[in-house]
Amino acid sequence: MHSYDIVIIGGGPAGLAAAAAARKNGTDSILILERDCQLGGILNQCIHNGFGLHTFKEELTGPEYASRFIGQIEELNIAYKLNTMVMDITRDKIITAMNRTDGLFKISARAVILAMGCRERSRGALNIPGFRPAGIYSAGTAQRLVNIEGFMPGREAVILGSGDIGLIMARRMTLEGAKVKAVAELMPFSGGLKRNIVQCLDDFGIPLKLSHTVVNIKGKKRLEGVTLARVDSHGKPVAGTEEEYSCDTLLLSCGLIPENELSREMGVAIEPVTNGPAVNESLETNISGVFACGNVLHVHDLVDFVSEEAAAAGRNASAYVQNLETPQQESLKSAEIPLIPAGGVRYTVPKTIHVNRMADELTVRFRVGAVYKNCYLSAFLNDTRILHRKKPVMAPGEMEEIRLSRKMLEEFDGLSKITITIEEA
Repeated sequence: MHSYDIVIIGGGPAGLAAAAAARKNGTDSILILERDCQLGGILNQCIHNGFGLHTFKEELTGPEYASRFIGQIEELNIAYKLNTMVMDITRDKIITAMNRTDGLFKISARAVILAMGCRERSRGALNIPGFRPAGIYSAGTAQRLVNIEGFMPGREAVILGSGDIGLIMARRMTLEGAKVKAVAELMPFSGGLKRNIVQCLDDFGIPLKLSHTVVNIKGKKRLEGVTLARVDSHGKPVAGTEEEYSCDTLLLSCGLIPENELSREMGVAIEPVTNGPAVNESLETNISGVFACGNVLHVHDLVDFVSEEAAAAGRNASAYVQNLETPQQESLKSAEIPLIPAGGVRYTVPKTIHVNRMADELTVRFRVGAVYKNCYLSAFLNDTRILHRKKPVMAPGEMEEIRLSRKMLEEFDGLSKITITIEEA
């Protein structure tokens, strides 16, 4: 059995950034396991620009952004295995994987970084009535077909869901000559970035129908059309509001789900709101030495934030294997301080903080549950408000963040909880 200090599950943007950061922090024995035939993950099919503005201070396409990190992996001489499927991880960090070259094999790790990314919600999870004709794709599958395989799914499309992939595919399909007739969204607000609504829908005259969903699918062998209807406040279709759209393609962009089957099987505690691991200030799960970052932890809107978060996970995993946190000195550890989301804040990452183990400044990321306008984002240490920031608008599609100072938390006497909430202006 081969042994490594750090094994990273996933060679996408999170895994690459984590590996590079761990190596730069002084850990040499690192292995990346990637199930695809190349590093880079989902970025390889995201040929649109808009990546890298925070990380590299320039606008890049997805493959260009990935190549920057792949170049770092090569320069740092970090080992990786492609076409390798991880089958199991034990609490003792024994990894079972397989590929065509090595067959079934086991690897021992001192620390594991979970960076498996996320997957799209399927039609089966949406309970759309109708037959199962050809022409129904997830937006990500259609993106791969168009951008990598060179195959057009169809010529007339309706898109269900206004997530960022669906918005981007509305533009991509239009540029390739297809007619995108509408983007329907169940919620009364879009799930994507505002810039994507403007650049991908408004600029091409594609209507966004909020509070609408697909209530029927027509066609048996090939999709012939769909029926859209308005929904009420409970998400139920309103009788008499049905609209018929003829189309040969339906793209589903109805949310992303972190890939945590391996995490659950090894006993990692899962946060029900995000469907990702519950982590502390070091991005460490409830299993010592197992860290999580990127979309497997919670779904991000910008890959730049994935890289920033993953780099922190890489540094913390490196510190763990180097014994820099001195885990044997339990008396030096602070009590675990919970972060409590309230007043419209759905969750926080991290979920808990050990103050004397955190960095000098800690970024806390979260999403809100609805659209809020002209309100305040506030943070409390116990009942003392330390942040009161005016926000013109906050929406579920845009990730929010605040930064907490270690010095401030250390100096606060009797700290037992940190609350992040939304307050009316």
